[in-house]
Amino acid sequence: MEVILIKDIENLGYANDIVNVKPGYANNYLIPQGYAKAATAAAKKILAENLKQRAHKDAKILADAQALAEKIANLPLVIAAKAEEGRIFGAITAADLAEALAAKGIEIDRKTIAVENIKTLGEYEAVAKIHRDVKATIKFTVTAEE
Repeated sequence: MEVILIKDIENLGYANDIVNVKPGYANNYLIPQGYAKAATAAAKKILAENLKQRAHKDAKILADAQALAEKIANLPLVIAAKAEEGRIFGAITAADLAEALAAKGIEIDRKTIAVENIKTLGEYEAVAKIHRDVKATIKFTVTAEE
């Protein structure tokens, strides 16, 4: 069954995508929850017209996301954590990275940052999904608190 996604759904698609799903998944979950609507001929025409009108706005949003990704890639980021003999008490998480970026004036939702479990001092990289087509690499250094 073809549906038009209203919201982004992980591992399925982004808003305004037309995707094929099993009828039960569409009728019992996606449509009642407000995540999708049936892809009828009329709905497809309306979607095409809306996408055509939004193309210019989307281009600006994409350009802003790419500029933000470049800014993040060139940003020196240092996170201080309590440590003893090279090991951190606790771990560095996406929330810590989001907080460090906010201190530099860049607001990114912590849920969009993918970071491995960091428990030692050193230099690391994380990936932030800024836009559906743009991912930023965050390079940061974990140091011991004084």
